[in-house]
Amino acid sequence: MRVVIAGSSGFLGTHLLRLLRSHGHQVSALVRRPPGPDEIQWDPYAGPLDPAALQGAHVVVNLAGAPTMGNPHSEKWARALRESRVTTTAVLAEAIAACERPPAFLAGNGISWYGDHGDDPVTEQSDSRGDALLTRVTREWEAATAPALEAGARVCLLRTAPVLDRRSAPLNVLAPLFRTGLGAGLGSGQQYFPIISLRDWTAAAAFLAESRDLSGPFNLSSPVTPTNAEFTDALAAAVGRRAFLRVPAFALKPAAGAMAPEVLGSIRAVPAALESAGFDFSDHTVADVLAAGLAK
Repeated sequence: MRVVIAGSSGFLGTHLLRLLRSHGHQVSALVRRPPGPDEIQWDPYAGPLDPAALQGAHVVVNLAGAPTMGNPHSEKWARALRESRVTTTAVLAEAIAACERPPAFLAGNGISWYGDHGDDPVTEQSDSRGDALLTRVTREWEAATAPALEAGARVCLLRTAPVLDRRSAPLNVLAPLFRTGLGAGLGSGQQYFPIISLRDWTAAAAFLAESRDLSGPFNLSSPVTPTNAEFTDALAAAVGRRAFLRVPAFALKPAAGAMAPEVLGSIRAVPAALESAGFDFSDHTVADVLAAGLAK
């Protein structure tokens, strides 16, 4: 199988590319610099992508996007967050639609699409609520896949929870804080915080890429979603400390700015579509996810 990946130099893209190649697939990376072996040059901000670049591809994956970690009070950061995701998705969807035989499209997205659902379990059939920044971005991000869908391509929407690994945010920021005793619960602590391990995320993405008929939205999140309090206690235990501190909501809201709904909102995600399709998770609980994420 031939796979083309945008965002292959990012954390998730690097690991997915490596896994797909280990499965025997031919993987090409879309890059903005002069291309090397197994690379295709593109500039999604300069105009359309020539559909010939995707000639012979069976699957196109988009993981491109500016980091979500940044200054939540910055309009420049918020604009880059949106444009980097929506523009790359739209350019790829249009190129896929123009192919004689449209390849499948695995379109990166975020679990924030759902917005705050309180204690209710959130499956792929749940609605999108609220007007938080990341919720608005993910709606546009997802809508940008329309040309590929309308052309009859198999489209999988990867509604991804925070991927926990010691080499990447947010765990590479949180773990050192917890090790020094500065770990803290956020708000009431009763809000649900969806997560997934790196190995489950890459395995799930490869599972969807290798499928012949799966399509639609997929929650890439662990089967058991912890509350913030459960996550805080589990991370503290995993690094051999205790977390006594708590940051109240009234203090978090002005400090976190546009990202406050992400830490105070509640998404009790359930990966129903993946489970129904027969995908087997390696890490089910917060303890499992953290053990995998902190392992060297």
